Amino acid sequence: MTDPLHIPPRDKAEILAQALPYIRKYHGKTMVIKYGGNAMTDPALQAAFAEDVVLLKLVGINPVVVHGGGPQIETALNRLGKKGEFIQGMRVTDAETMEVVEWVLAGEVQQDIVGLINQVGGKAVGLTGRDGGLIRAQKLRMVDNNDPSKEYDVGQVGDIVAIDPSVVKALQDDQFIPVVSPIGFGEHNESYNINADVVAAKLATVLQAEKLLMLTNIPGVLDKQGQLLPELTMKRIDELVADGTISGGMLPKIAGALDAAKSGVNAVHIIDGRVAHAMLLEILTDQAYGTMIRSH
Repeated sequence: MTDPLHIPPRDKAEILAQALPYIRKYHGKTMVIKYGGNAMTDPALQAAFAEDVVLLKLVGINPVVVHGGGPQIETALNRLGKKGEFIQGMRVTDAETMEVVEWVLAGEVQQDIVGLINQVGGKAVGLTGRDGGLIRAQKLRMVDNNDPSKEYDVGQVGDIVAIDPSVVKALQDDQFIPVVSPIGFGEHNESYNINADVVAAKLATVLQAEKLLMLTNIPGVLDKQGQLLPELTMKRIDELVADGTISGGMLPKIAGALDAAKSGVNAVHIIDGRVAHAMLLEILTDQAYGTMIRSH
């Protein structure tokens, strides 16, 4: 990659001019960004992510960040000598694990992201589902994939009941960048750990976001030959799930993406968080940096 400092001024002007139609098109629109994977743990990628978010805000786009924190939770549990247990890809969350999840996500991880964004000139504010009654949740009922009559108790893992976006909107209108931890609360004020992809998709839907961008550790959705699929429709996704091309951790991501696309989010992008500035490249250029999912 060329060193950006050595791009001739004329080329720089050309690059900026090419971004103009996109800036105009998305001005005033909301974009929900799911932040996770390598982009979250590599210092150079962290800095690039923070710069992208601040730049989007400065050109009049409203970014809302939803973050995960699986590896960080795992590290904290190991320090306490607790072994993470998973059922069908979901972390079993007993009361003690939930406490760890809360202090890792809402404490450490969220505050790191807020700090990164503020360091490069943004005004980020951390929220959990409790703040402003943002995410109401209930206990997730997990049914066995093969035997629907069998249910698993995965503890304090939540299913979203409702999202009240008023706190997010209030912050946006005041030039702040909301950073949301995927923790919900129940009717007895109990805490729930919710899949961050699910929170991002649901929040994008409720905010009627222009785009939902999901940063991942892969180039996008790949076919059986390992080639990137730049665009996917609902029909094509069904085929790829049926033949096993889409499986494992990709399933909840794609399901959330599809739900959002069906519910009025104009486009959902699964992009490579290992590429510096992948988000800006996706939004402000006509080059595809991942897989775009459309509802039709």
